[in-house]
Amino acid sequence: MSDTSIIEGGKPFFLEGNEVGVLLSHGFTGTASCMKPLGEYLNRTEGWSVLGVRLKGHGETPAAMAQTTAQDWIDSVEAGLQELEKRCKQVFMAGLSMGGTLTLYMAGRYPERFKAIAPINACVAFSNPDLAALAFDHKAPATVPGVGSDIKKPGVKEIVYADVPVPAIKQIYGLMAVTRDLLPRITAPTQVLVSPDDHIVPARNATHILSGIHSQVREQVLLPESYHVATLDNDAELIHRSVQRFFKQALAD
Repeated sequence: MSDTSIIEGGKPFFLEGNEVGVLLSHGFTGTASCMKPLGEYLNRTEGWSVLGVRLKGHGETPAAMAQTTAQDWIDSVEAGLQELEKRCKQVFMAGLSMGGTLTLYMAGRYPERFKAIAPINACVAFSNPDLAALAFDHKAPATVPGVGSDIKKPGVKEIVYADVPVPAIKQIYGLMAVTRDLLPRITAPTQVLVSPDDHIVPARNATHILSGIHSQVREQVLLPESYHVATLDNDAELIHRSVQRFFKQALAD
């Protein structure tokens, strides 16, 4: 896919820094732009090298995403990890929504490769019967209305597909199921950031995650003034400071 076909704000980003790396992942139907403020903060304040990935099929069109699988999204993140490890001795990871799910997946698959992780409004269970019913429905439409820009802060919009390609719904359910079973393999220090008033992902996912992982160091950070896309919402600065503090502590331990 050529750069000319990527929508504005949909490209991945890399911020050159030192030998501490931070891998960032956006979420389902979203773009790397939602993670860039966090990446820029960590790069500016700590000098860390930051890579914000573009998950395959994202930042293009819903039709392009419909042709991708959960394996493609995992491959995108794994490729980003490999790039960071070429220049960094230690790597952290954070992600929003499905990016948080991918953060948990990666920490479960490769527990020795992450110094610490910070999933933000991550999802391992939607608890949404209407959405689940679409996954294997041969009569389902090609797309359904999107759920982007769940943001409390006035005037802020997320760069996200307006429609959700239905074939991708099956893929995210598969990713969540596998990630749930990988939770006991997560041993890296884990900071779970959660918006209690999230209209997309049930906030109880945070409890499920914290109770399922085997990390000795774990904590929860509440984002009381944000909805789902918290990295662009009222608690963005709280996220920046919390993730910075938690990752710095992991480096010191």
